Parts: sequence; C-alpha cells; structure tokens
Amino acid sequence: MWEHFSEGIRMKELWKKDFYFDLPPELIAQDPLKERSSSRLLVLDKKTGVIEHRVFTDIIEYLHEGDCLVLNNTKVIPARLMGVKAETGASIEVLLLKRREKDLWETLVKPGKKARKGAVISFGDGLLTGTVLDVVDEGNRLIQFQYEGIFEEVLDQLGEMPLPPYITHKLSDKNRYQTVYAKYEGSAAAPTAGLHFTEDLLKKVQEKGVKIAYVTLHVGLGTFRPVKEENLLNHHMHSEFYQVTQEAADMINDTKQAGGSVICVGTTSCRTVESAAKEDGKVRAGSGDTEIFIYPGYSFKVLDNLITNFHLPESTLIMLVSALAGREKVLDAYKEAVQEQYRFFSFGDAMLIK
Repeated sequence: MWEHFSEGIRMKELWKKDFYFDLPPELIAQDPLKERSSSRLLVLDKKTGVIEHRVFTDIIEYLHEGDCLVLNNTKVIPARLMGVKAETGASIEVLLLKRREKDLWETLVKPGKKARKGAVISFGDGLLTGTVLDVVDEGNRLIQFQYEGIFEEVLDQLGEMPLPPYITHKLSDKNRYQTVYAKYEGSAAAPTAGLHFTEDLLKKVQEKGVKIAYVTLHVGLGTFRPVKEENLLNHHMHSEFYQVTQEAADMINDTKQAGGSVICVGTTSCRTVESAAKEDGKVRAGSGDTEIFIYPGYSFKVLDNLITNFHLPESTLIMLVSALAGREKVLDAYKEAVQEQYRFFSFGDAMLIK
C-alpha cells in the first residue's frame, strides 16, 4: 500500500478555496468532437508561465527523439446498471466500483435505502441478478452477481458508460469514452487526456523516435468525488489499482538515464509512475493499490511534463497540476482558457505543461 505523499512538506495547511476558479457552465463540453485530435491545446511553460494556443496535433512539436510518452491503457467498463428490486419492483441504479472477487463487486447504489443486506436486484429481466451481501465504507454495497455465460458480455449488453455527473448528454458512441489504446478492463471513468490521441498521431510520435510506455491504473469514481475538507492536508484519497510492467519500467528508466523527458498523458499515468518510483527516481515494476495525493510542495520523482485536460475547480486534479506548474501559473492559464472559450473537463480541450 502506498502512503499519502507527505515527505518534504512543512506546511500545516493548504486551503481548498485557493484552487477555486469561475467557470461558466456553457464551457463544460457535453459531447466529444467529431475528430479526436482536433481539440485545442493550451501550452503552459512551467518555468516562465508563458502560454501558447495551439491545436492538439501540434503536440508532436513538443515531443523529441529520446523522450518517453506514458499512456494509461485501462479500459472503461459499462459499469452503470439500471435494475429493479426483485421484491418490490422499485428502480435501483448500481455503479460497479471495484471487483473484489470473480463475481463479487463493491458498488455504489442509488437509492441506498432500498439496498439493505439481503436485497436482490434484477437487471435486464433477470439476465443478471445481484444480492447485497454487506454495507462497507462510505455506504458502498458488496454485491454478489449471478448470470449465465460471460460476465463481461452480459455487462456489455446491459450496462451503460458511467459518464461524469457534469455530462448530461447521452453518449451515442460508447467508444468515444475510451482511448484508442484501451486494453485492460476495470475503470469506472476514462483517463480522458488520452482521448485526444488517434492511432495515426501515435504512429507519428513513434516515427519521431519517441518511446511509448503503457501503464495501467483503473480509474475509480473517487476522481469525481468533491474534496470535503477545507484544509486539504486532511483529505483522504481514494484507492485505485495500478500495474507497471517490467518493459514499461525499463523504458521509463532508460529514458531518464539517457537524459530524455518523461511525458505523462493524464493525471492517472502521472500518479502511476510516481507511485511506482522509489526515492532514487527509479520506477519499479509491480502492482498494487495507490492512494497517492499530489499537491503543491510535492517533488516529482519521474514526470517531467504532463498532457492533461482542464479540471474541476477545487479538485484533487487541479491540485496535482498546480504541484507541477505552480498554483498561480495554473490559475492564470485557466483564466485565459475561460476567456478564450476553451472546452472544459472530460470531453474538453487539452493542456500541455512543459
């Protein structure tokens, strides 16, 4: 189990309100663009604070031979299930959070009061049924599922993509909430910075002599959970499963050794490599759960640059970005992004911190 980041921090308090910014709701992107890589790209120089306005396909100009791009190859599962309570026919929504065993899942159930221990929930006219075995942390339910055939196929048939709460439009194509390189199923949310890449763009990146390392972090819904603590140092991060292969670890370590830059695509890739790195800055292969919380004062062991989207005010994600580029530079860049009508959040535009 990885610890909360705390080393090197002398501060006693860090306030949530310091990461607030005004965002007009119409700038929240409700739908993905037709072309993945046609998003806009705001480039922020973390040393000078200088901002450039580009398009995402220009990202190639900021990647150099010998660099390493780190991508999170997790795959979002259609984790949102609409069911009925077998006993009463009352509607129940179940969100799969974490697989505990083969058919035993930790879930979020709405409304919770209808899902007491022993309750049976039916989905798709009985194609899938679930029994509530227990109530665990934060009111989550442990549900044992019963079905015929292969769970993933049943889920594909019945489940919906668990889009973030700020997206109110229905997604017409499920694949647009997956990266083109998504491989290992297990996420309740997409690593959205990766949505801008096409296969063609990744091919061009490799042709330039840039290495691509794939890591896995299954994104939990905690990523959307608001920070409740006013003093951020009291905030407890949600736990997420990650895996770094020997091949990926070697690729990242060799890049650093040779003087190249490690560019993480998304906060999830960043948190994965920082969790897997030892104090000497070397990434170790392995897997486990991470609760790493990166906020200003953190010193990055591996990451040099970051490709990311625009995040929610007062979220742990804007805190991570501020740890890299400095809070004031980030908030100035966000202010300019609002003025320039950039699209925000999961289906929004991108930002490169170089």
